[in-house]
Amino acid sequence: MEALIPVINKLQQVFVTVGAELIQLPQIVVVGSQSSGKSSVLESLVGRDFLPWFGVVTRRPLVLQLVNVPPAAERSGSENGIKAEEWATFLHIKNKIFTEFDEVRQEIESETERCTGANKGISAEPIHLKIFSPQVLNLTLVDLPGITKVPVGDQPEDIESQVREMIFSYTSNPNSLILAITAANTDLATSEALKLARDVDPDGRRTLAVVTKLDLMDAGTDALDVLLGRVIPVKLGIIGVINRSQHDINTGKSVSESLQDEQAFLQRHYPTLSSRCGARQLSRTLNRLLMHHIRDCLPEVRTRVSVLSTQYQSLLQSHGEPLSDPNATLLQIITQFSREYCSTIEGTARDIETSELCGGSICFIFHETFGRTLESIDPLTGLSGLDVLTAIRNATGPRPALFVPEVCFELLVKRQIKRLEEPSLRCVELVHEELQRITHHCCANTQELQRFPKLHDSIVEVVTGLLRKRLPITNEMVHNLVSIELAYINTKHPDFTDAALVSASVSDQRMRGASEERMRGRREERTRETPQNSAFNSPSRGHAVNLLDMPVLVSRKLIPREQRDCEVIQRLINSYFLIVRESIQDSVPKAVMHFLVNFVKERLQSELVGQLYKQSKLEELLSESQDTARQRREADAMLQALQKASLIISEIRDTQLW
Repeated sequence: MEALIPVINKLQQVFVTVGAELIQLPQIVVVGSQSSGKSSVLESLVGRDFLPWFGVVTRRPLVLQLVNVPPAAERSGSENGIKAEEWATFLHIKNKIFTEFDEVRQEIESETERCTGANKGISAEPIHLKIFSPQVLNLTLVDLPGITKVPVGDQPEDIESQVREMIFSYTSNPNSLILAITAANTDLATSEALKLARDVDPDGRRTLAVVTKLDLMDAGTDALDVLLGRVIPVKLGIIGVINRSQHDINTGKSVSESLQDEQAFLQRHYPTLSSRCGARQLSRTLNRLLMHHIRDCLPEVRTRVSVLSTQYQSLLQSHGEPLSDPNATLLQIITQFSREYCSTIEGTARDIETSELCGGSICFIFHETFGRTLESIDPLTGLSGLDVLTAIRNATGPRPALFVPEVCFELLVKRQIKRLEEPSLRCVELVHEELQRITHHCCANTQELQRFPKLHDSIVEVVTGLLRKRLPITNEMVHNLVSIELAYINTKHPDFTDAALVSASVSDQRMRGASEERMRGRREERTRETPQNSAFNSPSRGHAVNLLDMPVLVSRKLIPREQRDCEVIQRLINSYFLIVRESIQDSVPKAVMHFLVNFVKERLQSELVGQLYKQSKLEELLSESQDTARQRREADAMLQALQKASLIISEIRDTQLW
């Protein structure tokens, strides 16, 4: 079991190099109010003076790793070339050994000031210190800044909340033990350390209480009830210790002498608890608790390391390997993008989009947007009976017509057919926009293009240019489709025969009694006058007027033949327009597919290769973004750290843990 703590120390060193907090390692977190004797407790565990003496002693988290080594006389040779009995190392100073603990103190002060300034500011960046000594037991502790209420020096006004947040970030780790330190000459019920510990550990399963300054209690009082847990029970126990006073420090009293005085004081005042209190007992208790805690947490840590290794391996693969063959890489990316683009249009992509239409939106444009727009166009919109009659009269010229003139029908139906051109061109525009959107969609789904932003932009530019070149050609073809329909009105169209028969039937029905109606209409026409501003009151509309009575505007009612002629023309226009609309609705999507969609699909890869696969452009196109390069470095460093951690954990796989 003694091997467990060094394993955790190694893991801490591995992960601190990559700045990772993904693995929550077992450790002991030291919490206490300012001047509660927290730093003195740590020095008593080490048996050396190594912490700053005055003011706010701890202003940065101090990760303290204690490593037990054999005495120098018992070591075979030197320990890594070190002949000293005790020594220390800092993680931020590589390859430097400290054998004088005054130098350790000075280095802590210098490193603290480097980050926080020379006054009283604090920082969350930890200092990592490792102490090797025959006098210590294997331990890993984190000394945190003391809880303070009033800012001093250049400390900010919210110093209390900053310290509390820092403490919470360490104590909330479920794999940490909490060493809550409280002075004996204060009320334990108001202990800030115990309160903070209870906030994250309400059951007290991770909390060990330490009562300091037993020798400074008021005369006639003692801490017996507190140490026995009668005031506030703590599951892991309560241990009392005696701190070195400032006088002891000033007079140079050593830690070992203070430990002897502590033991004598405990035997005099707390004889029944002397074996359960004191710095030496605290060290043994912490060592035992930490070993058992590591044993309990190790399976979870091992699983976490394994899971993260898999995740970072996948992340590193997603960023791609460093370029070995730029030519092959460029061709591979172009081919992959082209395949993804065509597959998205055809609906055969590996990852079918379910949240929005992508390739399927072209079909939606053809049959829903374009189709319904054409179907919503009324064949006779903007064509009144008066317009039809005027067109008939204009088509006959100065001579009255015996039959409905065919040129009138052609004139009017062409005007209606012309209305189909605008939605047809809009259909081309919508498909063009959709192909542009598919370009960006495929770029986003091609991981390699996120790695090479300039190649991404170049591919988008080439595809956009190809689509832009095909747009006027496709528009011209769609325009021609409408022009073809306008060029020749095929009255012999198979579907137009029924309409002609209907028109003939209407004519036969209306011819019965036509003479009588015509005569009556003539008599009425001679005698009837109409109010001013009538709809048929202008020579421009072809209505007869008495030239001698020009100031008096007259009109007349349509005679049955005129009504019949208008109805015939309207029915013919309606029938023929529906034929043309159906033809346009069928031919425009085909033209768009041939001249735009299929053309782009067939020429895309060759266009990309022709414009991008050039030796002069390789270096520029395949230059990675700074974010991608940084993320690859971070992922690689983290993966190496996880692999090292896995090896370290595997060293104790076969170790007996109990």
